[in-house]
Amino acid sequence: MPTRILLEGRPGVGKTTAIRRLAALLHNRDIVGFTTEEIRQGSARVGFALETAAGSRAVLAHVGFPGPPKVGRYGVDLGVMDRLALPALMAASSDPLPGQLVLIDELGRMELASASFREAVRSVFEAGIDVVATVHAHSDPFTGPLKKRADIELITVTRANRHTLPERLAARLEYR
Repeated sequence: MPTRILLEGRPGVGKTTAIRRLAALLHNRDIVGFTTEEIRQGSARVGFALETAAGSRAVLAHVGFPGPPKVGRYGVDLGVMDRLALPALMAASSDPLPGQLVLIDELGRMELASASFREAVRSVFEAGIDVVATVHAHSDPFTGPLKKRADIELITVTRANRHTLPERLAARLEYR
């Protein structure tokens, strides 16, 4: 039975930091997927970049992008999801390889604005592959039912556990 973990937490609690640390600790896994990170100008957050496990990177959302879609003050470039995130997710869900682990950071409003991304996530969670994804604590029509699935382990990321959680998960997920 595949491991399916959702790391849930409020914005800024350290979900991205935890999933990136987890990826760095897993030496015997073939990791596919992506992480996101803030783009800052000085102390101001002006956007978000997406980086694949293979090292490709692009700006996903930025205050200077016109949208649509818009999430808050950020215009979102859904083409980044199609070009960078989807190919690896679709390949992993259609032909999972031994030792493969899908990491998704995150199942958030910007990423979920893409219908093709939502479909890819559904496929990944139906495939016989291990998945760890981050998700906001707030209610959402897509992530709400996912959190309630019987095969999902929902772990809350907090300031108290965000530093030890990656090591605990890596001990469970390291492929032997």
